[in-house]
Amino acid sequence: MTVDTNAILIILTGSLISISCGFLGVFLLLRKMSMTGDAISHAVLPGIVIGYFVSGSQRSVEVIIGAGLLGILSTLMIDALRKKAKVQLDASIGITFTLLFAIGIILINLFAYKVDLDQECVLYGEIAYLPIDLWITQSGLNLGPRITWLAGLNFFLVTGFIYLLFKELSLTSFDENFSSAIGIPSKGVNLALMSMVSYTTVSSFESVGAILVVALLVVPPSTAYLWTKGLIPLLRLTAGLGILIAILGYYLAFWIDSSIAGMMVAVAGALFFGSALVKGKWPQMLRGTSPSPEALLS
Repeated sequence: MTVDTNAILIILTGSLISISCGFLGVFLLLRKMSMTGDAISHAVLPGIVIGYFVSGSQRSVEVIIGAGLLGILSTLMIDALRKKAKVQLDASIGITFTLLFAIGIILINLFAYKVDLDQECVLYGEIAYLPIDLWITQSGLNLGPRITWLAGLNFFLVTGFIYLLFKELSLTSFDENFSSAIGIPSKGVNLALMSMVSYTTVSSFESVGAILVVALLVVPPSTAYLWTKGLIPLLRLTAGLGILIAILGYYLAFWIDSSIAGMMVAVAGALFFGSALVKGKWPQMLRGTSPSPEALLS
């Protein structure tokens, strides 16, 4: 029996990305800011373009720094619109990400003839190309797929970030006013979280793309939240769902010859709707009773 090394690497990388996005998505969900991840994933585009224009490479530190700064800027803009301009959260998110994303598109059009920026790679990505994008040292040593190393680094950064700031993230997620009253800098913690979301987003562009990162930030935590409300079980279940999504996504995409990244998100969506159905209607059906109209609408 032969072992498909490429399949293992793709599933491993997809799992690492899904878990990293899911862990951050849990705290966004608890803060009722899940779509802020959507805003950040679009708002970082100008920073990516500027970083790429400065360095000439989409793999440079400048790209990550640019994306991180734009992520923080988008967070500040959303917060300012919500608190100072008294704009509702959903409206402030929509205004911020459309404005910054439009600026990014304009910058791409202005500098497209100067730099080779692949817009489809940024927006969609394709994890199937992972085995041919190798990290080879100057001495000629082949260390394996570069994106796998990048996903692993991102995973350890995210888990380390959550481990070190677990108390602060928990308190600010459940009660921001109380956390500020006991001396926790809630705004600083929020900016740190959004900075990590920005880094995770840009580091995942080449494998699953900016648009699909949004789904991994939102759907696995939302699915886990249907089954448990405890924070630790929520994180554990989100991680398990991330691994399951990567495995099923790869093999279903291989079976029907489709996009692996797209199939991963399709699996995530199917798991969510299946969970919603089980938690909503099936208990009454198994007991032989029909759900009331109030239960269906709740």
